[in-house]
Amino acid sequence: MNLTRAEASERAELIAVDSYDVSLDLTRGGEVFGSTTTVKFSAKPGSSTFIDAVTRTVHSVTLNGRSLDPGTVADGVRIQLAGLEEHNELTVVADAPYMNTGEGLHRFVDPVDNEVYLYTQFEVPDSRRMFAVFEQPDLKATFKFTVTAPSHWDVISNSPTPAPVETTPVETMPGDDGGARSVWAFSPTPRLSSYVTALIAGPYQSVRSEVTSSDGRVIPLGVFARKSLMQYLDADNIFELTRQGFAFFEAQFGCPYPFDKYDQLFVPEFNAGAMENAGAVTILEGYVFRSKVPDAQVERRAITVLHELAHMWFGDLVTMRWWNDLWLNESFAEYMSHLAAVEATSFTSAWTTFASVEKSWAYRQDQLPTTHPIFAEINDLQDVEVNFDGITYAKGASVLRQLVAWVGPDQFMAGVREYFAKHSWQNTELRDLLVELEKASGRDLDGWGRQWLETAGVNTLKPELEVDGDGKLTSFAILQSAVDEWPTIRPHRLAVGFYNLNGAGKLERVHREELDVDGGRTEVPGLVGLAQPDLVLVNDDDLAYAKVRLDEKSLATATAHLKDFSHSLPRTLVWNSAWDAARDGETPARRYVELVLANVAAESDSSVILVQLRQLATALNFYVAEEHREQTASAAADRLWELASEVPAGSDAQLQFVKSFALLAGSEGQLDTVAGLLDGSLVLDGLAVDQDLRWELVTSLVVGGRLGQDGIDAELARDNTSSGQNAAALAKAAIPTAEAKAAAWDAIVVKGELSNALQGSAVTGFMRVLDRSLLEPYAEKYFEAVPGIVESRTHALAQQIVVGLYPALLTTQATVDRTDGFLAALPPESAALRRMMLENRDGVARALRARAADVLPGEAAPAV
Repeated sequence: MNLTRAEASERAELIAVDSYDVSLDLTRGGEVFGSTTTVKFSAKPGSSTFIDAVTRTVHSVTLNGRSLDPGTVADGVRIQLAGLEEHNELTVVADAPYMNTGEGLHRFVDPVDNEVYLYTQFEVPDSRRMFAVFEQPDLKATFKFTVTAPSHWDVISNSPTPAPVETTPVETMPGDDGGARSVWAFSPTPRLSSYVTALIAGPYQSVRSEVTSSDGRVIPLGVFARKSLMQYLDADNIFELTRQGFAFFEAQFGCPYPFDKYDQLFVPEFNAGAMENAGAVTILEGYVFRSKVPDAQVERRAITVLHELAHMWFGDLVTMRWWNDLWLNESFAEYMSHLAAVEATSFTSAWTTFASVEKSWAYRQDQLPTTHPIFAEINDLQDVEVNFDGITYAKGASVLRQLVAWVGPDQFMAGVREYFAKHSWQNTELRDLLVELEKASGRDLDGWGRQWLETAGVNTLKPELEVDGDGKLTSFAILQSAVDEWPTIRPHRLAVGFYNLNGAGKLERVHREELDVDGGRTEVPGLVGLAQPDLVLVNDDDLAYAKVRLDEKSLATATAHLKDFSHSLPRTLVWNSAWDAARDGETPARRYVELVLANVAAESDSSVILVQLRQLATALNFYVAEEHREQTASAAADRLWELASEVPAGSDAQLQFVKSFALLAGSEGQLDTVAGLLDGSLVLDGLAVDQDLRWELVTSLVVGGRLGQDGIDAELARDNTSSGQNAAALAKAAIPTAEAKAAAWDAIVVKGELSNALQGSAVTGFMRVLDRSLLEPYAEKYFEAVPGIVESRTHALAQQIVVGLYPALLTTQATVDRTDGFLAALPPESAALRRMMLENRDGVARALRARAADVLPGEAAPAV
């Protein structure tokens, strides 16, 4: 299953692929589907290679008219091809299994109406689960799909959907419904990499619209969802964002939209946020909001829509040669989606969200022992799967933003336009883009690339200033440091902002100085002679990628007046600095808890509230000293309920505070409040207790021991949908009894029959406890089970368990020591598992350091 880069390079030297003609029969019941692939390709005469095909059964293999013995050449993963000619035609007839893991061709049955819904997810190596294919991004080809399916289905692929032709099935298989069948014969695609091909099939319903491309073509648009979700689908919002994105990207890229139509399909049990299939983007179904959600989630959906649209050019039209440029693929789309949101949509504060969400993710990932250069060496497919991380997405996008500031926005886009003009429908490497950026900007980017892309770690910037008796600056410098493991000191383009409290008590920027910073110390003579402000913010406007520390006066101002910033971005940068300091053990975690609870109600940005409440929960669970944890968490829950009652009725903040309160509720009084909200005996003005919030309240009561299986079953009877089933699975695994935990463990780890969505819910519920001793019996079981899980499950399912069931809540040195012993015994070939376990370990080790630092004035240091 694991293709190496060396194998891919060798295969790319031997062959060039022309076309695939794939016929799929989706009428054979619920286990397998028929897959017949004819591929035409050229090769070096006399050479040998292999084609990838993950199959249940291979019925026949025919190469250039010669019948090959499937029992000899096929092993269920690869088919060996010997004696190739200059021009070759290969036909593989096979049965392939449906998946329930969110990989390959995923099959889902809607509990509302028992209808079957299918969709594909092929990145990284899973188109081979649907048809025989040379599975690597640089072997582009055209793809023609012909699909036989029930006539009442809709069938969507990369090319426009053709009119189906009704036919009679040759044979009715056991379990088949015996109904009418039709055939959809799609026209060939342009030359694509196989991982961006797609098939979505089932009785999906749709809303249609169109957009006019910059070259005058009318591009059909479609938004799709399951029948049972259509009442919640906000298609108008999706279409508006799509049109705004079309206009913005076509203008920026100097290139019209490259495909014939653009469909966006909300699909069930999706592992990621979305996938950039050419002309047929699949999106997480959770973005169809059936209940009120925080505005942060609406903005996240908008960023996702724009991210996938940007991929139509960067990723689909022009594609990386090998997965070591995955970072550029994702970083570019991430940067462009935020830029488009700010400049072309109503989400004008998206850079605040970027600083709060994306950059905090990047900084966290970049401080792990498994951090890696942005331009990572990808030796095989296992390397790719674990590299969908904060470096690939968030740090890469942050560094691209730094690069834009470095070369200039106009010059950057000029280089991008030339890149698309030269490389459309081809495969490229990073150097191809840098060449065009150098030409457009006149900057030599070799040194920049070495320092930013080929080294890891995040630098820290802090101001050093001196002031005379009149309060004027006599010197100002920016100091840059790096950790010992990654000592690179990098160049930054950044701004220094000076902020003063105005007459109304608001922190307003009074001066901005933009400059290049390089080396361990950079003097800033332009600031000498100015009055020392109330607050100095290095990296104002968030142009650079670096952690920031405040000087003593600025820290005091920020602590007292965090809520008084006039704008959200500088406030967010100070929030980030405070969180960094708590995570790093530089300030007590309880000080951070106090800071959040004192200021979060005044926060205007929904995404910032969301992030701060998540980080509050992390601090309470892991960073507050153990002897203070329960008391601090209980007081925090009480304060969140007070805030929910104080903020405007029906506001976004009110909803978020209630959700966070329910997550933390543990005392009898708090659980009484939760129960009152659920049964309606307690009404909070403006709060709609809709179905999704009901499930959160139910789960809170289950964790607190107030509700059991009967209560969960009663709620599921109200909401017997896929969302309800996932919520019920979470709540069931959260029942605080030894018997319930044992049953959940058996379902997740031993039997392993749950779908990706149900397993993920059960894992989350298993770890939801007030009494952590319930988890102690499973610490050793976890270490014993993990190797077998990784060996027998797909990557997506294994990762859920390896990360989700790690005994992190047992935050002790014993957990660290047991992890060290496990790591020492791992064989060298377990690189992906080693990485996940190192990251698990780091979380506990960091928590222990933070707990040791959680000492307030007058307290003794906590016992460790």
